[in-house]
Amino acid sequence: MDGKRTSNPVYDADKYHDFLRNNKAVVCALSASYVSTFAGYPLDSIKSRLQTTKTRITIPKLAMLVYREEGIMGFYRGLWIPLMTISFVRAASFTIYSRTKENFRENNILCRDSIVDVSLTGGVSGAMSGALISFGSAPFELVKVRRQLEYTIAASKGVTMVKPPGTVEAVKDIYRANGLKGLYTGFPLHFVRDTAGTALYFLEYDGMRHLLGRQRSGEQGATPSWLPIHAQLVPFVCGSLSGVTSWALIYPLDVVKTKVQQRALAGERYRTPWETLYRLVRGAFCPDPNSPKPILAGITRIYRGLGVSALRSITTHGLLWTLFDMTAHYIDNLPPSLRADRAEVPY
Repeated sequence: MDGKRTSNPVYDADKYHDFLRNNKAVVCALSASYVSTFAGYPLDSIKSRLQTTKTRITIPKLAMLVYREEGIMGFYRGLWIPLMTISFVRAASFTIYSRTKENFRENNILCRDSIVDVSLTGGVSGAMSGALISFGSAPFELVKVRRQLEYTIAASKGVTMVKPPGTVEAVKDIYRANGLKGLYTGFPLHFVRDTAGTALYFLEYDGMRHLLGRQRSGEQGATPSWLPIHAQLVPFVCGSLSGVTSWALIYPLDVVKTKVQQRALAGERYRTPWETLYRLVRGAFCPDPNSPKPILAGITRIYRGLGVSALRSITTHGLLWTLFDMTAHYIDNLPPSLRADRAEVPY
């Protein structure tokens, strides 16, 4: 009862705290990703359906249609895949991103206290992270697309689906049809999207955090007078804005990727990404191919579902960075290790 911590043979606080400190990026990314992925998944499911539907439909009407045909679980179809895999992918992504930034700092590269250096460091680190992670995430995203579009793919095959197959069965179907390479259907598009998208995302996030007062040491300073928000809201604002804007820029590529993957999964004739983009822009479903729709109307079609994607990005990335910073703050303020204290005592 002298105020000192006592040892516990089952739970060693010092080892636990050291583990959290040594794996800070992984712990923060995993804990934040589980919550943010669960919160944003129904919107992601609606987004995938909007991207592939051939007729115009409002988001509320589509949501009601999904609920009527598939129930509440229709919004969470295939959830466990991104809940488990995307969370670990994000943990690996944040680790690569953090390690790359540390390498830049240790080698005195782009170390000036300027928005250019801060943003470029984040962008290069993000590109490295997105490129490496895409090799592991591609099969899981393909299966997620397959699970979200089960009914659409079945309809294109002329099959009436009573009960959609489970995730394991979906993986088996893809493997039976095209082997291991089938799990990497649309991989070049996935690679470019993830590399460019992650680079833009971290470039914007780090740049905005710098503008809103974060120092190169990582400490949050005072926010500027032109945006006098509470310091705890800074991660949410920057995460939301960087998520929405980077996703808007990369969105057409994601639409083409999803469409290419949908056609491959349905066994339809392969179309190149450029052909797919052209048909989307100039009127893939126009009755008269000699009278293509105006370019503006085609671009509007490509960005169908962007509204729900923006809402998903605000929810997912805002929560992700808020929880990430909260967890990081908790780890940074853990009590010092007793072993370290003992090591400092002279004998």
